[in-house]
Amino acid sequence: MATSTSAGAPSGAVDQERVQQFLEKVITDGGAAMAGLCTSLGDRLGLYTAMAGAGPLTAARLAARTGLVERYVREWLDAQVAGEYVTYAPGTDTYQLPDEHAAVLADPDRSTYAAGFFTMLQAVYATEDSLMDAFRTGEGVGWEERGPALFAGTAKFFRPGYTAALVPEWLTSLDGVVEKLERGARVADVGCGYGYSTTLMARAFPRSYFRGFDFHRPSVEAARGIAAERGLADRVSFDIATAQDFPGEGFDLITFFDCLHDIGDPGGALRHAEQALADGGTCMIVEHGGTSRTESGGASGHAQENTNPVGRALTAASVAVCLPSALAQHGPQALGNHAGEEAMRKIADDAGLHHWRLAAESPVNRVYAVGR
Repeated sequence: MATSTSAGAPSGAVDQERVQQFLEKVITDGGAAMAGLCTSLGDRLGLYTAMAGAGPLTAARLAARTGLVERYVREWLDAQVAGEYVTYAPGTDTYQLPDEHAAVLADPDRSTYAAGFFTMLQAVYATEDSLMDAFRTGEGVGWEERGPALFAGTAKFFRPGYTAALVPEWLTSLDGVVEKLERGARVADVGCGYGYSTTLMARAFPRSYFRGFDFHRPSVEAARGIAAERGLADRVSFDIATAQDFPGEGFDLITFFDCLHDIGDPGGALRHAEQALADGGTCMIVEHGGTSRTESGGASGHAQENTNPVGRALTAASVAVCLPSALAQHGPQALGNHAGEEAMRKIADDAGLHHWRLAAESPVNRVYAVGR
């Protein structure tokens, strides 16, 4: 009879080399998770921005540029060197943020900016106890139960991609929509959050009128402030409403940006959208990419097809945020963020939106043109 290891597995069945390899992977992941706090601090404290384009800096010089304490700044810099985010020149005791890294960490207006991901982590980790309870009870963890870092981080994370693709690529992929917007159209942006998507469209199409809707009051208030700062309040409004009861009708375009899967009743949301559309109107549904359950063979299919950086991030976010948010609404369907095109198309068809087309695609998003 084989003896057992302390982990409970038969000792003869364990490949120690593979154990060591997996241990190294877990340590690497743990280190990355810990380092994520340092990345968030660097973003929020303006350290990356201060280093961008500045060339080699000593810890003292960086501390002076940011008004921070040198001892903490040096410790942070050493962590950045260990993670290969920042380079170090021992001869001069200086640190430098490469321009290529600055494009990802220091410039919110670039499409490659990704620091918002780390802002979200603060709120995600803070709800671990609530998620444990949810696993045991089947209840949800509502969006409104999260910390403000999740709302701000989500907006910051999605904004660069929307800035780069929404107007020049996604809207132009929809048949006839840009022409309507140029002439003057009515648009509803459902689940608008901070309204970056709404204001981007409004700035591009000054003859059209835009209404953003979200059930989360703090996000709506933030969106109103952003619109006012950009001088768009005369053509952009934001109201507190759910996807199933937002007011208005005769919309030429109704958009759902990365939010339909977070809704507890996506069918109800699309039924309401169908009723609110003008004749010939279009719904634009932007959802995450990655391999879905249906595309990979169903709930028990080939989940390993998401073993890539984007798939890993999406599926983990679904566990931590998307599925719990939908379940908290006690609706008939909690999709998770990788339900896939087939499931979405069926929901839309049942809601009276029978025309469905994959209009555009990126490594992170899929854009669907949907209509009656």
